[in-house]
Amino acid sequence: MDFELPDGSRLSLPKEATGADAAAAIGPGLARAALAVKVDGELRDLARRLPADGGVKRLEIVTDRSGADALELIRHDAAHVLAEAVTELYPGVKISIGPPIENGFYYDFDFPDGVSLSEGEFDRIEARMREHINADEPFVREELPVKDALAHFRAEGQDYKVQLINDLVRDQGVETVSLYTNGPFTDLCRGPHAPSTSRIKAFKLQSVAGAYWRGDAANPMLTRVYGTAFFSAQELADFLELLERARARDHRKLGPQLGLFTFSDVATGSAFWLPAGTEVYNSLVALSREMGRERGYTEVKTPLLYDSSLWKTSGHWEKYRKEMFVTESEDRAMAIKPMNCPGHAHLYSLRPHSYRDLPVRYSEPGLLHRNEPSGTLHGLLRVRHFAQDDAHIFCREDQIQHEVHAALEFAFATYRVFGIDVRLEFSTRPEQRIGDDALWDLSEAALMQALEDQGLDYDVNPGDGAFYGPKIDMHMTDSLDRSWQLGTIQLDYNFPERFDLTYTGADNSEHRPVMIHRALMGSYERFI
Repeated sequence: MDFELPDGSRLSLPKEATGADAAAAIGPGLARAALAVKVDGELRDLARRLPADGGVKRLEIVTDRSGADALELIRHDAAHVLAEAVTELYPGVKISIGPPIENGFYYDFDFPDGVSLSEGEFDRIEARMREHINADEPFVREELPVKDALAHFRAEGQDYKVQLINDLVRDQGVETVSLYTNGPFTDLCRGPHAPSTSRIKAFKLQSVAGAYWRGDAANPMLTRVYGTAFFSAQELADFLELLERARARDHRKLGPQLGLFTFSDVATGSAFWLPAGTEVYNSLVALSREMGRERGYTEVKTPLLYDSSLWKTSGHWEKYRKEMFVTESEDRAMAIKPMNCPGHAHLYSLRPHSYRDLPVRYSEPGLLHRNEPSGTLHGLLRVRHFAQDDAHIFCREDQIQHEVHAALEFAFATYRVFGIDVRLEFSTRPEQRIGDDALWDLSEAALMQALEDQGLDYDVNPGDGAFYGPKIDMHMTDSLDRSWQLGTIQLDYNFPERFDLTYTGADNSEHRPVMIHRALMGSYERFI
């Protein structure tokens, strides 16, 4: 088998070679430092055989100097060690999922009746985790037939693992699943993992929170334990210091102290804006309106509550219903709008349009409501009630590049007012989407062309587009080096098809417009 290394050189290996064999073939120092192998972008365990199918593949050995990939590995390892310690210290606990996340990891537990866990018990759990880390327990992967894996977890009383396996069979038709064992602990996991627990050099458990199983309030409330892990004690100390600085600047404390806003349990996930905060809020709305008018936007006002037929047309009823507040009136199912785009598409459809009318640029700082799970709410950053500097552009295909360029210019002009630098991210089609691939091909090509034509630097985020179209997202980094998404520009061929939007062309025939979704500050709440 032939592989291409990052420096462009070739590496030839026998057909049965593993990632560890590849590292050893490159050099003994790399073999000792290796954590995993990356083949054509896919992270894999060192002990797994390398894929032999296809042509020459790109191969990279992951070490503790490999940045995000390496941190993700050991944080995933730490999540397993956490579950190992908790199952030993709390007999009868049921385990669900424990993924690595940005800046750390978590694991969700279902404790027996009468048993709970608090942060005061972290020292005890961390001590048990250190025992397993110091024991240098290997992570051993095993592929089992579904029936054997089900038998294993049923025997242990791990109901959540049984449900996960059954869901994999139902949704993906799998016949085998992978299990990882470290010490006495075995978990359902697709991997990958580092070679052993000793690669976790520094870790810290951070907090406890509640989380519904699968984010559904109809399911049991689980106990989520958050933690983080690094390759050195100094990196961990620096990160914890950053967290302390963040706590000192926590907007949930500063807002009430400065007389800007407050919260109340009578309206969970919704801010009460005090006079000074309302002044700030209204100033942002006024700025959006003024800059929009200068750029040809027309403000509209659309209803808050819509019949379910609108949401079925847009696709939200199928794809987004759980995140919507749904009600009923006179035997008609209705929902409060979580976004403005379906209403704007319907508004466009209510009047005839000529090619001379386009582009039509609707803006609306309208109120939106999303049924976010209570466990995910976080001050102004994650709310149920908010408003966006929202706009939707209906244009001809030959106007796409101009309108995307203009939307980017509007975004950069807005951020300059506040001295904000942004990085761009191009997100492509997700697995769960509407519309055929031909329309997605058109949308992705058009957005990428707009970025390339302006010579803008951007990262590609595969599979993270909206369910109706690809998007350009704008991210900023705050004073604590945290990344936040601000604006988005989304190109959509699907809504015009679903809403049967048309305009009369110069040939006196009906044509389909293209729709551009655009928000620059994002929600005013998060921007503040």
